[in-house]
Amino acid sequence: MQRGLVSHLKDFLLELGPDFAFMAEEYRLQVGQQDFFIDLLMYHRRLQALVAFELKITAFSPSMMGQLDFYLEALDRDHRLAHENPSIGVLLARSADTQVVEYALARSASPALVARYLTELPDKTLLEAKLSEFYALEEGDKPDDH
Repeated sequence: MQRGLVSHLKDFLLELGPDFAFMAEEYRLQVGQQDFFIDLLMYHRRLQALVAFELKITAFSPSMMGQLDFYLEALDRDHRLAHENPSIGVLLARSADTQVVEYALARSASPALVARYLTELPDKTLLEAKLSEFYALEEGDKPDDH
C-alpha cells in the first residue's frame, strides 16, 4: 500500500512545478551503524532546502514527529550543503486528532521556520485532498473479502 501511495504522491509533487526537484524514494540515512530510510526526498530550489516527506498509512501519533525530527537532524548534519537552508519535514498521515497534533507540535524548537516555509510549500488543504484521493485509490485496489 505504501509503495502505491509513494508512487501517486511522487507524481503529484512533481506536478507542483519547477521549484520541487525529486531526489529519491526511500532515501538512505546512515546514523551510527544503523540505516534509516526517508520515504521521499525532494529539494525545493527557491527555498534551497531538502524536503523530507514521510508517508504514514495509519493515524498520526506523536512518535511520528520524533522520527521525522531525527531524519531532519541527520539530513542537516550529514547531507545538507553549506549554502542550503535547514531541511524541511512534511508528515502525511492517514488521519489525525487535531488536539494530539497540537500537543505534539507545541514545544517545537523552530516554530518560526515552520511559519516561514508554510507560504512556500503546497497548500495544506490541497495536500490533504490529494492524500485522501490516494488513499481512496489504494482502497479501490484491494481485493474483496468475499
